[in-house]
Amino acid sequence: MWKVLAVLVVAWLVIDKAASVIQPASTVGHWRSQEGFESYRAAYDEVMATLPSPTRTHDVHTAYGTVRVYEWAAGSGTPASRLPVVLLPGIRSGAPMWGENLTRWIGQRPLYAMDAIGDAGMSTQAIPFTSFDHQADWVEQVLGGLDLDRVHVVGHSFGGAIAAVHALRHPGRVASLTLLEPVMVLHGMPASIYLWSALLMLPVPQSWKDHALAEIGGVSVAEVQERTPMSVMIDKGSRHYASVTLVPRTFTDEEWRSMSMPVRIDIASDKSLAGGAAAADRARDLGMEPVTVWPRTTHSLPVQAAEPLGSELGRYWEQRDQ
Repeated sequence: MWKVLAVLVVAWLVIDKAASVIQPASTVGHWRSQEGFESYRAAYDEVMATLPSPTRTHDVHTAYGTVRVYEWAAGSGTPASRLPVVLLPGIRSGAPMWGENLTRWIGQRPLYAMDAIGDAGMSTQAIPFTSFDHQADWVEQVLGGLDLDRVHVVGHSFGGAIAAVHALRHPGRVASLTLLEPVMVLHGMPASIYLWSALLMLPVPQSWKDHALAEIGGVSVAEVQERTPMSVMIDKGSRHYASVTLVPRTFTDEEWRSMSMPVRIDIASDKSLAGGAAAADRARDLGMEPVTVWPRTTHSLPVQAAEPLGSELGRYWEQRDQ
């Protein structure tokens, strides 16, 4: 199922772009019905029950809405010098997406995972975004509301784009920035991805759409149709949540070079939605380090490489605690 997360990202990008043309004005993300929310909530709770229990749950108020944040405290005896880690999720995945990763980090340092404003999850949006850069504002307000002065920020996919724009606008808050398959900010997506995604918007048989989804995700049709607690949650979020989120932009070389914190980039070897080898080459040319292309991975890199990535990031953060 995790390989099919790539499908959700591209479908969102194409459908959201089309919706922006026909909508008369920007509005806020919302649940289409109470019944739909309850259906999603049941699936969300089922996935959350598989995660280690959070130490605390926060609902942090910001100018754009309320953000659900889960906190896992550091273990006893953990050096106070170890800075917290903040996790920003991919589209429709929310905090539950980090389940495979959390087990490798809990106890080592404080961890915070949140549901994004304007996306399916337990966060709520009150004010529309009029620029993608406004995503940085709610993240900064959450960190301030939690009294987190400096943090290591990790973002996957759409969350990687949010993490990047937050670091660009609020560099003093970010001790290090880790971008896992960040969409758009380093490189655009291949034209073929958009062509296959266009099929998703046409009144064609579901079997055709399943084939298109398989082509986008680099998986089989059977994998597209697989049902797991996580895929059920993501599917219900996609069906029942009306998102109004702007597409991320590609940063200029000058913007990337202006970032003073260490930046690491992790790219998938297969069906990357971050730009693949071209994105990795650009990151290296800009002086980012390390830049890793993980073999035998797709856009669902955080889960597919959870074990080696868990150890590597633990060492990366420890070397950059300051």
